[in-house]
Amino acid sequence: MWEWCVVSPYEIDEIFPDAVAGLVRPLHRVSNTAQGLTTTLVADYTVHSRAWLPSAAIVALVGELGVSSGGARTAISRLSRRGILDSRRQGRHSAYRLTRDAAEDLAAGGAWIGRFGTDTRPWDGCWTLIAFSLPQEETVQRRALRGQLRWLGFAPLYDGLWVSPDALNQTVRSRLPGVSLGALTVFRASHVELATGSNRNPIEAWDIAALAEHYENFIRRWRPMLARIESGRINGGAAVRARTEIMDAYRRIPLLDPQLPIELMPRGWPRARTRDIFVAIYDGLAERAQEHVLAVVARYGGHPNADIRAHSVANLTEGSRAGAANERSGDRP
Repeated sequence: MWEWCVVSPYEIDEIFPDAVAGLVRPLHRVSNTAQGLTTTLVADYTVHSRAWLPSAAIVALVGELGVSSGGARTAISRLSRRGILDSRRQGRHSAYRLTRDAAEDLAAGGAWIGRFGTDTRPWDGCWTLIAFSLPQEETVQRRALRGQLRWLGFAPLYDGLWVSPDALNQTVRSRLPGVSLGALTVFRASHVELATGSNRNPIEAWDIAALAEHYENFIRRWRPMLARIESGRINGGAAVRARTEIMDAYRRIPLLDPQLPIELMPRGWPRARTRDIFVAIYDGLAERAQEHVLAVVARYGGHPNADIRAHSVANLTEGSRAGAANERSGDRP
């Protein structure tokens, strides 16, 4: 679901599959993966508590998202090998929960998503520029750096020059020193307009027209559900599925539009409308989805309690602070 750093439940290729060739096309649509859906579902109800969920309950819940039983079990196994899920056995039964590192990253990502679209501060007109040069043969290092920059909200104005309208924050400062090969330089500067056809504005690093289309597709897909929620026509597994799917779709948006300054956007930019729809659906189905998850967990021998709950957008925005407060309960055997 969310922002991923040390442990990455969502690899860059899942959202930017063309990054392998260095030709990142951020609006390329890819299908939801079983691992991505499983991580989103588990995090939606346990990211702050790290509660244990019976394996059979996870398989059943992911199955309601359209993943086969075999596909769900494979996804759980691979997430465990990747260090995203912890496992334990009680007799013939197994249970899983988020690892500490994964929970911390997912909580930070949840806070990032929860805050997206709420920043109304005026832009200071300055850009952060990262220029880098890596040996041509260091393709893995080049790919990793480009993926990291994309996660951090940068986009390529030119091959070796990436830009962001944001100031250099602590997250960026802590991640860039990991570049050990080649050279890297960071600038903070304003753009100078030149009377020439070759002058490229930094905002052109993003495909604004394609991004607007992505927003409008999201709105068309999800806005009709609002009336069904208000009339109480979505319950049980359908509520869980809708929350999981809308989170899986919405979590991509801050990567495509890292809250670009509204001053640079076309009039009527749909960021706020998109966020309103996301909040209305994600929060509006929380209670009904939680009831269903608790019922499925109980059906497979789990012990539903307050450690399993559907997070609201406000809960996500609290991020790791809530996770720290609940750390002891998440570590109970």
